[in-house]
Amino acid sequence: MDQESGWEELRKEARKIEGDLDVKLSSYAKLGARVTQGGFADPDTPSMGSNRSWKSMEMEIQSLLEKLLDVNDSMSRCAASAAPTTSVTQKLARHRDILHEFSQEFRRIKGNISAMTEHAELLSSVRDDISEYKASGSPRMQILRERAAIHGSIAHMDDVITQAQTTRAALGSQRAMFGDVQGKVKQLSDKFPIVRGLIGSIRRKKSRDTLILSAVIAACTLFLIIYWLSK
Repeated sequence: MDQESGWEELRKEARKIEGDLDVKLSSYAKLGARVTQGGFADPDTPSMGSNRSWKSMEMEIQSLLEKLLDVNDSMSRCAASAAPTTSVTQKLARHRDILHEFSQEFRRIKGNISAMTEHAELLSSVRDDISEYKASGSPRMQILRERAAIHGSIAHMDDVITQAQTTRAALGSQRAMFGDVQGKVKQLSDKFPIVRGLIGSIRRKKSRDTLILSAVIAACTLFLIIYWLSK
């Protein structure tokens, strides 16, 4: 009976936290929609009729999610200590699903707000740079252009270095592969004298062909020189 009453108390607490989270996430979603539409992007701007900032709302939602997780864990332990029924298992699974849905929704809205805030800060920085340029004249713009060119050159150099390192690794791999092939051929020639003799014959024939080709080229060159001198 104590376990059953404990389970009901935990369920009551879980439903209360879920209700609070539903309200907070609804307000947080409206705030996120305002930020996405460009309503404001200041982290200290008060949220929908509340005196708290949206950062405070994030902390409150995060705290409620942690509390709901603790309550769900307590419910799991309470259900495990008693003979679990199908009804209890289904209810516990439903509470876990609700926690998962709330967590996903919170992360999605928080990501949208963070992205839009960063975008607004970037635009504000660009506006400040433009204002400074208008106030100080062309030297400021020249410095900005030179800085952008330097950053572009550094990025290009990084790309070239990366490609060179990749090429070097590929050449090293090929050299290792060729060395392995040569080693295997040498082992094969050492084990089989006939193969070694055949390799030697190929080398001698190659040397003889090279000498013949060299003699022909030399004779042709000499003939051309004599013909040119006799004209």
